[in-house]
Amino acid sequence: MATIVFPDHPSPVADAEALRKACQGWGTDEKAIISILGRRNAIQRKLIRQAYEDLYQEDLVKRLESELSGDFEKAVYRWILDPEDRDAVLLHVAIKKTPILDYRVIVEFSCIYSPEELLAIKRAYQIRYKHSLEEDLAQHTTGICARYKGEEINVKLANSEADKLHGAIKEKGFNDEEVIRIITTRSKAQLLATLNHYKDDHGSSITKHLRDDPSSDYLCALRTAVRCINDHHKYYEKVIRLALNKAGTDEDSLTRVVVTRAEKDLKEIKELFHKRNSIPLDHAVAKDTSGHYKAFLLTLLGKQD
Repeated sequence: MATIVFPDHPSPVADAEALRKACQGWGTDEKAIISILGRRNAIQRKLIRQAYEDLYQEDLVKRLESELSGDFEKAVYRWILDPEDRDAVLLHVAIKKTPILDYRVIVEFSCIYSPEELLAIKRAYQIRYKHSLEEDLAQHTTGICARYKGEEINVKLANSEADKLHGAIKEKGFNDEEVIRIITTRSKAQLLATLNHYKDDHGSSITKHLRDDPSSDYLCALRTAVRCINDHHKYYEKVIRLALNKAGTDEDSLTRVVVTRAEKDLKEIKELFHKRNSIPLDHAVAKDTSGHYKAFLLTLLGKQD
């Protein structure tokens, strides 16, 4: 379930006028920006951007970029975009990250998003960057997997492929084509059945057996894929937990999870965080962040004035 709180029928024109006022004068009114954009869903934000451009012949996104700064600006920028456009930006940043691209983001999108969502993101990526996502990924990796859809489960196949995975991993054949094929192309339902068979038959989860080389980006990507498919809520809870517990908060990871899940399932992630850490996520975020960035994240997390 979503965490953001938004009105049913706000006026895009009134919101656009209020945002214009917030960006004029002697100083930017960040509180007004947060109170409006932090409480509007994707459709409402799109209508605000359209109204703003119609009224002032100016791109609201660019205006906010020029008015805001730091982690607050980055969070607002990624929030105000259409979801597929925002996700295209997140993928582009991950791919272009140096010296090594951020595998986690690429794997998250590949394993958690539906084929329809991925197609929309790839279209947005092509429009924004004038070349395909596959082209950029090909420079660093084999690309986003083409995972089958469907809820059907072949129990015999699950048992067989669990044995194949165990055999390859036991022989340290992590790069075995069968390992890659099974993890990247089987439907989520089929792969979950295989992972359950693996744990039942071999006494441990597959992720524990994929720790041969903790510094290996490839094994890290495999573990991330398995976690995302197995329970993406638990995966995101861990991303947030590590981001907050890091020496110096990992704002990029924290922002990514909050802005991408606030309209989807951030409530479930919040509940898992509270259960796992014995502290509400809102309190943990408030403790480790500050200023307008903190206020914006807390608004997306559902904080009421």
